[in-house]
Amino acid sequence: MSKPNILTDVPNLNYSETSNYSNPEEFTELVKSRRSCRVYTDEPIPEEVMQKCLDLALLAPNSSNLQPWEFYWVKSKEKREKLNHYCLDQATARTAPEMIVAVARRDTWKRSRQLMLKAFSEQKEIKVADSAISYYDKLVPLAYSQGPLGSFGMMKRIALSFMSISKPTPRQPKSISDMRVWANKSTALACENLMLAFRAHGYDTCPIEGLDQRRVRRLLELPYKAEVCMAISVGKRADTGIYGPRVRFDRDLFVKKV
Repeated sequence: MSKPNILTDVPNLNYSETSNYSNPEEFTELVKSRRSCRVYTDEPIPEEVMQKCLDLALLAPNSSNLQPWEFYWVKSKEKREKLNHYCLDQATARTAPEMIVAVARRDTWKRSRQLMLKAFSEQKEIKVADSAISYYDKLVPLAYSQGPLGSFGMMKRIALSFMSISKPTPRQPKSISDMRVWANKSTALACENLMLAFRAHGYDTCPIEGLDQRRVRRLLELPYKAEVCMAISVGKRADTGIYGPRVRFDRDLFVKKV
């Protein structure tokens, strides 16, 4: 008997989850009202709102549920002043009541893998599919390990090239650079959750990529394999906070029917 395939086989589980939520008009208004705010008032943001929005960020979809992100809410006055400077003293950072730095972690997948296996072992409500356990036990280390100086990744690159001749084959991540992209993609998804959450609570944000990543890494005392994805300023929009109407180019440049 062949082993179940977690990617193609539907497990027979005594579990279902449904949602009747449907409010496209409200969501459309939420997305349209999110703007990159450049100037804020000095109105403080309640602690409860900050914590709720950070919790909602952590609900973002992510690769293999390995959650390769961290969010640093910068509260220290000294660190905040340095962070403003490392963000090039932009008004969006300087005037914001709160600043959050989103960090992509390409090195925490091993910990998250163990946490997933632990969660499976403690699951009482349903029987976890054997294919899911096998995925985290065997396939995840194979997929995400790169080896010393990327040596295992180079071996994977060769093996995957041969495998892909006869069948569709995932080809990433097969290098340290691929792992950086992998971690940043999931972290960016969480950042969007975070910004929409603040907008839903009546606050504005601005994603900041114009910053000195090396100095921010040192400021937050991040390990070598952690990477600053972006900083996010948060606050109540000032009257002069939005510099102009939203500009979007022709839809046909970006949306393709194939």
